[in-house]
Amino acid sequence: MKTIGVLTSGGDSPGMNAAFRAVVRTAFTEGFEIVAFRHGFKGLIEGNFKKVGPTDVSNIIQRGGTILKSARCDEFRTEEGRAKAAEVLKDEGIENLIIIGGDGSFQGGTLLANEHDISVIGIPATIDNDLVGSDETIGYDTALNTAMDAIDKIRDTADAHDRLFLVEVMGRDAGFIALETGIAGGAELILLPESMTNIDEVRSSLNDVLKEQRRSSLVVVAEGDETGGALKLSEKLRDDFSKYEMRVCILGHVQRGGGPTARDRVLASRLGAAAVKAIKDGHSKVMVGIVNNRIKITPLKMTFGKRKDINFELLELSKTLR
Repeated sequence: MKTIGVLTSGGDSPGMNAAFRAVVRTAFTEGFEIVAFRHGFKGLIEGNFKKVGPTDVSNIIQRGGTILKSARCDEFRTEEGRAKAAEVLKDEGIENLIIIGGDGSFQGGTLLANEHDISVIGIPATIDNDLVGSDETIGYDTALNTAMDAIDKIRDTADAHDRLFLVEVMGRDAGFIALETGIAGGAELILLPESMTNIDEVRSSLNDVLKEQRRSSLVVVAEGDETGGALKLSEKLRDDFSKYEMRVCILGHVQRGGGPTARDRVLASRLGAAAVKAIKDGHSKVMVGIVNNRIKITPLKMTFGKRKDINFELLELSKTLR
């Protein structure tokens, strides 16, 4: 009986547990044994694992975070660290490794596979939705809904006091969360890493909105926007909008938490099952994703180090609707 190892790595995202559950139960159905590693690559190097079966993943599909835990592991960045990890896998007869994570995790997995001839399959799980090879990543929809709920509440108090709110959402290198939550939350302005931010244009746009509507205004800023984020933007704008009470709200890691939405649970279940089937079909060094609602297999080396394009039609729509 062949054995599959599985771990979660990188930043946690809602739906990781659902993906783990799908991996375990699909593997059992297909005749594989499953070994689960705790604390990501750190646990892999240290041999922190246990064999799991279908009952071990009961009642976890609705839970946020990851029951397998995640951790940064500088040792795995070294050849020596990856050699230790490979030795653990070989000692336990683990021929295949499923990594549930993002681009950094897949980069590490690719190095491990290339250096030690280990079969590695990636499942895209990141709230940033920035991985090439999948229209949507696990955790993104939940993060969107969490941010939108917060923005709706902020809008209420902004209107009550005629305040100008700058709301910062996650997105160091990608503006997917900012773009869609900005549109869904009715933001007057959305600032993204993918588009140039001219501070004079920001001032002009806000002046137009506030003059025409004579009420509060809400700006959604991705943390990676070139203005430096919401706090630095507020410093640049405060004198120009002194008659409005300007407030900054940084949503931060609240966007990572909470139980996954139905959409994320279904996505994670599909991708977890697809990862096991990819192993059964002999694939290695690939990521399983969803493109046009169909499973797509992409070489792992194509999923990191590249920028996934946002929907620029949505960006133009946001300008029309503000």
